[in-house]
Amino acid sequence: MSIHNPIITQDPWKKLRRHTDARIALGRAGVSLPLNEHLRFKLAHARARDAVYQPVRTDDILSSLETDKRKALLLHSMASDRMEYLTRPDIGRALNHTSKELLRSGKSGFDICIVICDGLSAPAVNETAAAVTNGLLELVDQTTLSASPVCMVTNGRVAVGDEIGLLLKAKMVVILIGERPGLSSPNSLGAYITCDPKPGTTDEARNCISNIRHGGMSVSKAVRKIAYLVEEGFRIGETGVRLKDKMDDEYTPLLSFKTDL
Repeated sequence: MSIHNPIITQDPWKKLRRHTDARIALGRAGVSLPLNEHLRFKLAHARARDAVYQPVRTDDILSSLETDKRKALLLHSMASDRMEYLTRPDIGRALNHTSKELLRSGKSGFDICIVICDGLSAPAVNETAAAVTNGLLELVDQTTLSASPVCMVTNGRVAVGDEIGLLLKAKMVVILIGERPGLSSPNSLGAYITCDPKPGTTDEARNCISNIRHGGMSVSKAVRKIAYLVEEGFRIGETGVRLKDKMDDEYTPLLSFKTDL
């Protein structure tokens, strides 16, 4: 065997790779990974790191959300910059003073509030958040439910939605956030649905939908799933461990709130 032409030992599970993006059945060259697989790993790792530090296209997203009838607000957490956000998760869970005052000065009392946070993946928010938000609000617009202005939070964590919900007196909050990037999915968006939001709410009181992205859960399916959990959450008066996903293929989103019933 030449060192310039090493023998690559194929993994017997290789045929399973067509079913998943996971790094399985990579083969080996001697006791190491083949060079191509090693380089793919380094590229995936670089993309995951970039996803954390890459900026969100805030202006583009806000402009795609605002309409003649709908407002979008730009808010900020207490984190002053990205490094502080990454090293102090606690301050990403609360709004800064200016953002609190902005919400206090506006209208309050809504059925639903959608919050977008950059989280740990800018590509997830840049690629998918606006489409999910617009799709969900198109459904809400056909119902008797009232929606607050969309709130976009820089350097925000999931729990920042609890404070926003309390300030806006929203009955339910849907938080769309960039998830922690993985080696096969640096652009995954998560959705968290919380009934009766308020600071101090813990995660067992939320429902979570993960892996919203191209190659994962599609935007259209995610919108239907969020609508189902929102509708069921209103029906039973809570979200979290007692709210189970039993949506079937025949589900009509938010039917119980349709204005033409």
